[in-house]
Amino acid sequence: MLKSVSTQKALQPSTARTASLRHRRRSCAVKAAITIPETYSKVTVRGQNVLVKVAEAEKETKGGVLLPSQAQRKPTSGDVVNLGGDTTQLKEGDTVLYSKFGIGCTDIKLGEEDFVILREEDCIGVMPKSGAEADDVPDLVPILDRVLIKIEEAVTVTAGGMLIPDASNERPMCGEVIRTGPGKKGPDGELEKMPVTAGDRVIYFKYAGDVIPTASGARYTVVHASDILCKAA
Repeated sequence: MLKSVSTQKALQPSTARTASLRHRRRSCAVKAAITIPETYSKVTVRGQNVLVKVAEAEKETKGGVLLPSQAQRKPTSGDVVNLGGDTTQLKEGDTVLYSKFGIGCTDIKLGEEDFVILREEDCIGVMPKSGAEADDVPDLVPILDRVLIKIEEAVTVTAGGMLIPDASNERPMCGEVIRTGPGKKGPDGELEKMPVTAGDRVIYFKYAGDVIPTASGARYTVVHASDILCKAA
């Protein structure tokens, strides 16, 4: 059954806003990181922005094979080092997983270290430790109105035993809720109640979130509560 449901100089950056052309997807323009002049030693963000020190790129595979610099995967996680005054749920020291589709995602280089400035709402959740990997995703704590879902894999064999070609398999959009964020503030300033809880089996918007595979073979995704179409019982 389905149910609907400082003596140091500081920089004060501002963030550009652009319109989205896809459902809930926001896309960053590909551009080189902004290099902060050596005369500055600190960056202070404002508003709903968060300054994250980017985790180091993976330089070798788990099998020990060294990756050339152009093949190293750019991480989308890091440690929060500064917060704007209008942020509500993150704190300094949190290790966050963030969306690579944030419109205000700005890469900066300060000294020899890489940082990114983005809005709190483009952070997906808090990881259990610094330098977290994909296998730590089951322990991720979502923020705001995001929901961590363990994906229910698509059926690849019919009841009669016939294999279904990969091209015929739809992207999975059903799974079990593992954990939810506390919700986001509504117009009245109060947290809006989340429509699902841990253990719920849900169907979500087909193109919501990004699939995160783990070494165990289990796959996860994190979506906004509004991307959940219904609960299945």
